[in-house]
Amino acid sequence: MDLGLRGKVALVAASSRGLGRAVAEELAAEGADFVMCARGADALREAADAIRRDTGVHVVDVAADLGELAGVEAVVGAATAAFGRVDVLVTNTGGPPAGLFESHSREAWQTAVRHNLESVLDLTRAVLPGMKERRWGRIVNVTSIAVKQPVENLILSNSVRAAVTGFARTLANEVAADGITVNNVLPGYTRTERVVELADHTAARRGVSRDEAFAAWEREIPMRRLGEPREFAAVVAFLCSERASYVTGTSIPVDGGWIRSLL
Repeated sequence: MDLGLRGKVALVAASSRGLGRAVAEELAAEGADFVMCARGADALREAADAIRRDTGVHVVDVAADLGELAGVEAVVGAATAAFGRVDVLVTNTGGPPAGLFESHSREAWQTAVRHNLESVLDLTRAVLPGMKERRWGRIVNVTSIAVKQPVENLILSNSVRAAVTGFARTLANEVAADGITVNNVLPGYTRTERVVELADHTAARRGVSRDEAFAAWEREIPMRRLGEPREFAAVVAFLCSERASYVTGTSIPVDGGWIRSLL
């Protein structure tokens, strides 16, 4: 299937590793040019070089902290300088620390809001006027299964990701007539560095091994396995595409059936 992404320009946040990198690779395979960003310059450069080498698309990599407005401005400015526009925005941020409510300070909450909510707002605010002017755009937010079924010991993520969902669902209605879609994709337990970190935290808290923590999650998943980043990225790429022009305001889980709700 041709997704109609060749020649489109994407901005993919936190794309040096994990889900963000998988999304960047998938969009590149569809022929999109894009800007990648992450805080770690070395890992970002390695990822960008690999994608350029493997696909031949035009990739701009910008080391920046999207939790700061200056970082957002640097990334969007680089996209504008290189391509003149952003057609597709994929927001993605590292998950906030695990822990129960009483283990997190006020500062921890402020950091989670800044990185996981305000970065989404700032990126959207920066690219939306151009999308409206061209009457075409795709905004896809990487959130979490936690927005439909809260995950134990992840109160920061459960709370702040839900705020992104409310924002996106409302924005989708506001810009639908402008040819812009806004959707969320909810990763379940997927084999990334973040999930390894969560497994280690869970293992330490329960007094079990990392493998036992993974096995416990796999027993909760009807497919009895963790997801792979490329499986998640394929769904994101579809929502970014021309083919998904009538899909907006949705939150789509990619979780192997973990969420038990009807909707």
